Amino acid sequence: MAILFVVIAAVIIGAAILVVIGLRSPKDEDPLGKRLAEFAESGKQATLEDIELSQPFHERIIYPLARGLGAIVLRFTPQNAIQETAKKLERAGNPGGIDPTVFFAFRLIGAVVMGALFIILSSSAPEVSFLKGRGFLLAIPAVFLGFYIPQMFLNSRIGRRQKEIRKAMPDALDLLTICVEAGLGFDAAMQKVYEKWDNELGRAFGRVIREISLGKLRREALRDMADRLGLQEMTSFVAAVIQSDQLGVSMAHVLRIQSDQMRIKRRQLAEEEAHKAPIKMLIPMALLIFPSICIVLLTPAILIIMQSNLLQPK
Repeated sequence: MAILFVVIAAVIIGAAILVVIGLRSPKDEDPLGKRLAEFAESGKQATLEDIELSQPFHERIIYPLARGLGAIVLRFTPQNAIQETAKKLERAGNPGGIDPTVFFAFRLIGAVVMGALFIILSSSAPEVSFLKGRGFLLAIPAVFLGFYIPQMFLNSRIGRRQKEIRKAMPDALDLLTICVEAGLGFDAAMQKVYEKWDNELGRAFGRVIREISLGKLRREALRDMADRLGLQEMTSFVAAVIQSDQLGVSMAHVLRIQSDQMRIKRRQLAEEEAHKAPIKMLIPMALLIFPSICIVLLTPAILIIMQSNLLQPK
């Protein structure tokens, strides 16, 4: 039983590591193209087998197995849930190239592993343990927890990405304004932002530039970018740019106004986070700092009282 418990724990840890690696992988990284470039630089003639074997283990083994399992899961998944997951993965930046098939496979694996873990722990627990005989009862919430853990990682990834974009928007709009006032077109100004900044917002503008170069209308490419990012600030910015383009208003003036508004919004968000700090500090203070202070202050008094009681004649 101990060996089986170790194996199950190793599987859980490995699945969690794969999910975290997948959700934190860079968006624009192309592993196959990278391997082809390495073989081209080395001057060796690479076969398809060599290129496939040079890829990471999770891309050669884990992801194909997960896609096969996820395809079965998607047959019983509502279409709305699949579309919502695809939109969330898009807003997270398509981490690791994970599609809804692989994501649902991770959720199913997490649910099965967590449920099986509590059942095994219950069967191997001693008679006086709380887990004894409660394996199936505890496995039900464990299954829901394992199914929801990948979703928690995904939501955390979306929040971090949106926070980074929101923080970078005022400076990006300042650069756009300077470029437009200097005589560049709006597309060329977005290209400058993409070239100067290696962050999520710069990559988002770079994707807009690539879509425009492939023939998509600029207003459609900007609307798609706002929908992918899911930020109210970006939606307002895109609407102002499209309206300025249609009505013939000065683009530099619109960008200057948008930049000032974004900077005010960023300052307000910073003040909001600062007001939340005292409340967040209550938990570590109540659980860590106050007990330590009580121990330091009350221990000498308790020792003195105990010593005086021992010295008193009976």
